[in-house]
Amino acid sequence: MIIKIKVHPSSGREEIIKITQDEYKAYLKKPAVDNKANIELIKLLKKHFKKTPIILKGFTSSNKVIDISD
Repeated sequence: MIIKIKVHPSSGREEIIKITQDEYKAYLKKPAVDNKANIELIKLLKKHFKKTPIILKGFTSSNKVIDISD
């Protein structure tokens, strides 16, 4: 499953909100420095979907395309 996700780093909370079938928002505590937000996002998505996510596009952007499949 391919999803689009808008990341909000340094927001003070950890939360994933479903917007549509394949669009989500993620609020992260970690800042977007030294890949910390991406690492936190992967951990949060893994906990939410129970599968290992892979970032396909948007490594340095707040808009990301993620593959959630095994």
